[in-house]
Amino acid sequence: MLQTVPLGFQWPTIDPFLFCVHHLDAYPAADGRLGPAASLERRPIGNDFKPLDGWRMYHGSHVPGFPQHPHRGFETITFVRQGLVDHADSLGATARYGRGDVQWMTAGSGVQHAEMFPLLDETAPNTLELFQIWLNLPAADKMVDAHFTMLWDHDIPRRRANGVTVTVIAGLLGKTLPPSPPPASYAARSNADVALWHITFDPGAEWSMPAAADGVARVLYVFQGDGIALDGETVGASTGVVVDATRDLAITSSGATEMLMMQGRPIGERVAQQGPFVMNTDDEIRQAFADYRATQFGGWPWDRPDPTHGHDGSRFARHADGRVEYAAEVEI
Repeated sequence: MLQTVPLGFQWPTIDPFLFCVHHLDAYPAADGRLGPAASLERRPIGNDFKPLDGWRMYHGSHVPGFPQHPHRGFETITFVRQGLVDHADSLGATARYGRGDVQWMTAGSGVQHAEMFPLLDETAPNTLELFQIWLNLPAADKMVDAHFTMLWDHDIPRRRANGVTVTVIAGLLGKTLPPSPPPASYAARSNADVALWHITFDPGAEWSMPAAADGVARVLYVFQGDGIALDGETVGASTGVVVDATRDLAITSSGATEMLMMQGRPIGERVAQQGPFVMNTDDEIRQAFADYRATQFGGWPWDRPDPTHGHDGSRFARHADGRVEYAAEVEI
């Protein structure tokens, strides 16, 4: 019998993962100022998490998203399938990414950042779909320097065969190599066996998911479609399931289906978490709050808590060291 759990807004996770949310917001046409051309009167602005009319403002006041906030002690992985995200941080770095891109940020000793969802199209809907995943850091790496890496859509491999497409964000899949995570990431450890795959099935498609090493935890999240069969056992839609990672797994889809696979070797350390900080002890959490009050993790170099990057749809990243990179295809 498989161990399953229904999926809500926040998906349950197991060590080494801390958090996973699938954001899907059908934003309307834009108002010319990167916000929705719709009334916000019925919404609790600043804390809008109820999907009224199919979309949410989250903590945004005009542009939806998550203005300036701190993190310490873990990593954020943001996989954007539709729409755009504007990043700004306390190191002075910025980015606009989406449409298949991934931003992987090691918060380490501390960073502030903003994640805003600019709406560019003034004549059509602005759908946003993304996954945000929190990956823990071992105690030895909790206080590494903050760093983010862009995994652009054109650099992320996709393996297609027999009606199945696997997007390999992290973790080796056969001979398919993923892009490199940040240098101090838990996923950069060869023995961590971290893998993150987005998998789509055509109707009637079959696939054998290869086994991982002993001691690795693996969870499948079936979030779109009518469900799948795992070794002949039916798993319904909107379901998470813990599977045995030590053996190959036969997966069959009756209809078009999407799922996310997350795996990793458990860190096995105590987790102390309060809001945006994840450490190993309560004293370390108290110290994180004290450090943030004293230093603001380097301060906030922007003139507002919710910076955005204009009406140009080009995807780019400007790193703290001044290095600039762009997505392969410039889109306006």
